[in-house]
Amino acid sequence: MPILNGDSMASSATNSVDFSKALEVLKNEYPERDGIDIKTLLDSKNHGGLTYNDFLMLPGYIGFPAVEVSLDTPVTKRITLKTPFVSSPMDTVTEHNMAIFIALLGGLGVIHHNCSQDEQAEMVRKVKRFENGFITDPIVISPTTTVAEAKALKEKWGFGGYPVTENGTLRSKLIGIITPRDVQFHDNLDDPVTAVMSTDLITARQGIDLKEANQILTKSKKGKLPIVDENGNLISLVSRSDLMKNLHYPLASKLPHSKQLIAAAAIGTRPEDKNRLQKLVDAGLDIVVLDSSQGNSLYQIEMIKYVKEKYPGIDVIGGNVVTRDQAAALIAAGVDGLRIGMGSGSACITQEVMAVGRPQATSIFNVTSFARRFGVPCIADGGIQNVGHIVKGLALGASTVMMGGILAGTTESPGQYFIGQDGQLVKAYRGMGSIDAMEDKKAGAGSANSKASNAGTARYFSEGDRILVAQGVSGTVRDRGSITKFVPYLMAGVQHSLQDIGVKSLTELRQGVVDGSVRFELRTASAQAEGNVHGLHSFDKKLYS
Repeated sequence: MPILNGDSMASSATNSVDFSKALEVLKNEYPERDGIDIKTLLDSKNHGGLTYNDFLMLPGYIGFPAVEVSLDTPVTKRITLKTPFVSSPMDTVTEHNMAIFIALLGGLGVIHHNCSQDEQAEMVRKVKRFENGFITDPIVISPTTTVAEAKALKEKWGFGGYPVTENGTLRSKLIGIITPRDVQFHDNLDDPVTAVMSTDLITARQGIDLKEANQILTKSKKGKLPIVDENGNLISLVSRSDLMKNLHYPLASKLPHSKQLIAAAAIGTRPEDKNRLQKLVDAGLDIVVLDSSQGNSLYQIEMIKYVKEKYPGIDVIGGNVVTRDQAAALIAAGVDGLRIGMGSGSACITQEVMAVGRPQATSIFNVTSFARRFGVPCIADGGIQNVGHIVKGLALGASTVMMGGILAGTTESPGQYFIGQDGQLVKAYRGMGSIDAMEDKKAGAGSANSKASNAGTARYFSEGDRILVAQGVSGTVRDRGSITKFVPYLMAGVQHSLQDIGVKSLTELRQGVVDGSVRFELRTASAQAEGNVHGLHSFDKKLYS
């Protein structure tokens, strides 16, 4: 028998096969689609629980550009985000700076509670004040405020333009505006701001709409536009910097009726957390996250009912849960969202130490398939190391993903950079179940000035323990730069992944998983090795620029 080369084989095949019938042959002779459906994938009777690295999704048909992929997704029953990214309420991940910038980029930051009640409320207040259309509660100073005090305010708030009114309050007669230029080179710090403030003011009357206000502000070339009533009393403010932020951050997370960023914060489930919650609500809180490693508890169920009864305008996210039984109890209590995950975080050792938890992929699918029946969105919390993990969590049914370690190395996370043992620029990162976090006495979870207990111990029900049992570790993470570059990279990565799968939105992705059109494949250890970098002498793994 003669041996055919490649060209001969192709020619022979062309003569004997009508390629136009390929789709017909596929349909008639291969009725079973490649891969497996989600239920077969996560059949724990056959192979136990799975996590993100244990499977892949099969590609579909690309008929659209990646930029057309919509990432709109609910985070609670009532609130929808433009991107599915949530930062974790950890004291090395989310304070006001992270919460502000991830919200500007379409996500949500949950401010941690390993601090005093007043400190946490102040962080919520900074989020609400950061970007507004009309700033309805601007910081106002009095004529007796000194130049030194005005400079100190800039250090505290991060901006230096403040209206000056007769009484130093809102709804008092506007007499001037102090700007950083006015005080920057003024030598006598004890002088009142009236000695240097600008009195040549351009104002707008109460009742003007935001579009007109922005037009006036643009033409005036001023930094701020005061809004006054018919008597010249200050009512609100429009800021040029906020106008620019509106232009540069079109995906910013805001409620439909407000120009303010959405603010979320975590609390515990102890009686004293009711006082903390009141301060957060007064500061402008929109979403409260009940922070517990095991959410199916009497304490959390009672707190959910309390919040829904006393603060019906606040959305409540409960958790953490990994089973349908846990989820059912919190759904029955009235939660608006759930966090899924126990022991899957990069700095968490709950599964190892407590022998309790569940692999994350199995947890997400089982909980979300149940919660979906009641319209309760779910957050996949923990175990996210890359874009692929984000997509898998969303495909399994999560509406959003919560990230800790992957964001801890960004510029906007709390803490300072330092040089690690390997010479790399790093930041400290710790699980809230680590001994460091549980012993940290800098801020309490009790009264506003309490040092007796903290969020770390409360989260793991350890406040009264004589011996603390760690469920997390402390470590470092490498510098990732600013989230203003990192989060857009994550967003683009998710869009390209959905394009490869052949779906144009997260809603379409989840529906495709449910109806079986999105297919999966189990992944052996050798397949995982094959899918990563291999066979190179050296390489530089640069993910984005």
